[in-house]
Amino acid sequence: MDEQQVSGASGAPVEGSASSASLGEASDAPGGIAVATKPVVRRGLAFGAAGGALALGLLAGGVTGGLIAAAQASSDTDTAAASAVEGAAYEPPAAEVPSFVPPSWGSSPSTSDQEAASAASADQQVGVVTITSTLGYQNASSAGTGMVLTANGLVLTNNHVIEGSTSIEVTIESTGSSYVATVVGTDASSDVALLQLQDASGLDTVALDDDSGAAVGDAVTAVGNAEGGGDLLAAVGSVTALDQTMTASTDGSSAETLSGLIEFSAAVVPGDSGGPVFDDEGEVIGMTTAASSSTVDTVAYAIDIEDALVIANQIQSGVASDTVTIGYPAFLGISLSTDGSVAGVLEGTPAASSGLVAGDVITAVDGVAVSSASSLSDLLGAYSPGDTVTLTWTVASSGASASAPVTLIAGPAD
Repeated sequence: MDEQQVSGASGAPVEGSASSASLGEASDAPGGIAVATKPVVRRGLAFGAAGGALALGLLAGGVTGGLIAAAQASSDTDTAAASAVEGAAYEPPAAEVPSFVPPSWGSSPSTSDQEAASAASADQQVGVVTITSTLGYQNASSAGTGMVLTANGLVLTNNHVIEGSTSIEVTIESTGSSYVATVVGTDASSDVALLQLQDASGLDTVALDDDSGAAVGDAVTAVGNAEGGGDLLAAVGSVTALDQTMTASTDGSSAETLSGLIEFSAAVVPGDSGGPVFDDEGEVIGMTTAASSSTVDTVAYAIDIEDALVIANQIQSGVASDTVTIGYPAFLGISLSTDGSVAGVLEGTPAASSGLVAGDVITAVDGVAVSSASSLSDLLGAYSPGDTVTLTWTVASSGASASAPVTLIAGPAD
């Protein structure tokens, strides 16, 4: 298995497996998702969400790379939301998309063989949606792509497309109909999210691959919400490698990994994340996830659709795990400084109503001692929205101990 890494980054994939009905079989559950028997061999890359700059990160040698969800960010983002946080305390998506070094570039050609993206055909638009996420705690928004899996409105996308979102709007591009979407669940480590369109029925779905999947040299077409413009464009190309591993890092010190990726050459751009990669039969073989480009050509990566559907099926079944979050996480509404003290309190959150202020130090949750920021995250992460917990903290201004019951709310999407 080949691996692409960020300069200076380290990390290895963790392997896992899952099995299910053959691709194309009907699920027993209403609106069920057909999934494959292929084992998942992927864990690790918790992509930074799309709340930051639109431009892809520039790397040495003129190579750019990173996640491809388009984003628009406000300059007046809440300062509390910009501080380092853990778990149920809030950590906004990274403002800088992670980048990676693509496989052996060699010398760059003077001209590109890639075709520029063009308007998607009517057939290519069927079951493909554009996604606009509002990141309310950041005064920002992000845009990406998704795929309709069921007639009642289950939509597959990348986690980084909706990470940090407080509301999501999805538009069926073939009809122009728009829906409010809720998060059924997420797996940040696999960059997969499943959404439910409210009050949806009778929707056309994407056609999923029902034969041999991808092979090197196969012609493919990636369709997506290019540059977040709200119009679907199609970028044609070919599969260049299979079972690829990509390691990325947002801060140069920690790295996580996606494995089992399809590598392909096509002119994908920000906003295409979560969109389908079609084979020459018009069937989905992958979900566009990341890309890196030299001054000439783009190398893109897609999650194999079989792997993505295994995770989507787990989410739909309501089975949480160390990596899978069902629904929205419990949310307190604080940001934490590196020393573990409260850096800021977000307005309108349980933390604000409790009387917590910047500088206070939370010392216990329901009587269980808090020894660090990470332990606070672990403790709060065990609760669900609607749960009431008793917080104990040291008041910064006086050194006195205070406590109060707080009811956790549903937070931004993981």
